[in-house]
Amino acid sequence: MQVGLLWFDSDPQRGVTAKIEDAARRYREKFGQLPDTCYVNSATLNTAVPPLVSPQVSGRLLRVVPAANILPHHFWVGVEERREA
Repeated sequence: MQVGLLWFDSDPQRGVTAKIEDAARRYREKFGQLPDTCYVNSATLNTAVPPLVSPQVSGRLLRVVPAANILPHHFWVGVEERREA
């Protein structure tokens, strides 16, 4: 994914799923299409309380990808490019 929306949410009272869904909704508002992927800091996913439930926006599931290069409390959402064979 080359282009996306970087979302920051450090509220300890909110779960990771809600944060990802908020980021995805904002992406849709800004770019006019639904995202399909969210990159999240690996440690954030491993320590999520409550555990991550499949996030979705407008009924569409988002693929959540752990990534060491994403800072804690940051969520990078967008549309993953499809590689042609």
